[in-house]
Amino acid sequence: MKIVDMVESQLIASIKEEKDIQKAIDSRANIAFLLTGNLMNIPDMILELKSNGMYVFIHLDFIEGLSNTKSALQFIAKAWKPTGIITTKSNVVKLAREEGLMTIQRIFLIDRAAVQKGIENIRSCKPDAVEVLPGLMPKIIDDLSRKIKLPLIVGGLISEEAEILSALKAGALAVSSGNPAMWHFDL
Repeated sequence: MKIVDMVESQLIASIKEEKDIQKAIDSRANIAFLLTGNLMNIPDMILELKSNGMYVFIHLDFIEGLSNTKSALQFIAKAWKPTGIITTKSNVVKLAREEGLMTIQRIFLIDRAAVQKGIENIRSCKPDAVEVLPGLMPKIIDDLSRKIKLPLIVGGLISEEAEILSALKAGALAVSSGNPAMWHFDL
């Protein structure tokens, strides 16, 4: 399955605190990005979200106690069984793909050099999708969607429905938000 086939709501619940798990489950979102957790509680969070019909991507860079090694990714794939991972590290994308996990490469658009470096990394590691932050740049989103030809998820600094619609119109597949109030928008 491809990520474009998973998206039912174009809003993705980026869960930054464990207390927001139920809010994500109760929302319109059917995809969750876990940006919190540790080796002890993340398996239960993944299970709870998946058992409520959500696709779950864990952001490896934010999971306490986890390294970005081949054996860690093997463990994640076999024991935790998330839908996939999110990371800023190209080498981790490659390792995760080898373990059969879907991958989302996160890039930060701080200047033109960062955009170009992000494009180069994406082309070399071939993730399933790309998450770009901040997501308030429709012109850049449009340009990236034409250059990388992969599903784009945008996030960061988006706080209004009009900003979400602008990002979607520019070519984003979906918008990730850490604001539980936005998870109920009908998109």
